[in-house]
Amino acid sequence: MNHITPKPLKKGNTIAFIAPAGSIKDADAIERAKQYFENNGYNVICSKHLFDQNKYMSDTDKNRLEDLHWAFSNKDINAIICARGGYGCLRLIDKIDYDLIRNNPKIFCGYSDITILSAMFLKNAGLITYSGPMARGDFGLEEIKPYTITNFFNTVAEGKQIKIKAEKIYKSGCAKGITFGGNLASVVSLCGIDFIPDEDFIFFAEDLNEPVYKIDKMFTQLLNIEKFRKNIKGLILGDFLDSGYPEQLDELLEEIAQKYDIPTLGGYKITHDKEKITVPYGELCEIKNDTLII
Repeated sequence: MNHITPKPLKKGNTIAFIAPAGSIKDADAIERAKQYFENNGYNVICSKHLFDQNKYMSDTDKNRLEDLHWAFSNKDINAIICARGGYGCLRLIDKIDYDLIRNNPKIFCGYSDITILSAMFLKNAGLITYSGPMARGDFGLEEIKPYTITNFFNTVAEGKQIKIKAEKIYKSGCAKGITFGGNLASVVSLCGIDFIPDEDFIFFAEDLNEPVYKIDKMFTQLLNIEKFRKNIKGLILGDFLDSGYPEQLDELLEEIAQKYDIPTLGGYKITHDKEKITVPYGELCEIKNDTLII
């Protein structure tokens, strides 16, 4: 499937905030995010069910799906930024109209549970999305992190090349492929369906509040899949926040790099933390010894 790169974000464009996963309890943060974009020359529309709630999710599956389809089908909307992660995207993937996504390509940005949508949009619609900041936890901060903002606009508006040296080298080498991965637990939740790219990929990963043994289990589960082992050509590691026992985590990542003989670089600001880079999801990239180039 040919991959589709959405048009870059421009001043005057309209951005939709949607919540396909967890519920939004702090409306003030969404208002701050809205004001940030409007003050910088963009228009913002909030989806109909953005502030609704169904248990731990933002409204029912039907209504969250309705908001997702609305954001892609509305010709006046140029970009979609998810409000937050949490949980809920997995419940939508068998109901999404992927032809609608393919025929209405536009910027789509988020991380954490939103990883599930990025993976499925790439697989079933060929759409390149963005693993990056969200409305509530990033643009909605009382003090937005300049690093996050600069990297976001450099990627989605300017289309600038990402070229960052690793802080940690587990295994040096060279590799090429498309970017694929994101939040590790979210990717693993897709096991059992057809979600792995058919081409070579560089897998990037991060997570939050997962102990080392669970990180081990999740990487092992993915690497037990023949297609995953065949197509992975490199590994880019972000933060595994609050995992405990950092020495054990380093040992695990070193073991993976050596066992599967793939270039493995770490220390990237792919993270649940406030300072983060924005990674195009499905874009061709390259590892050159100690550097990631997208």
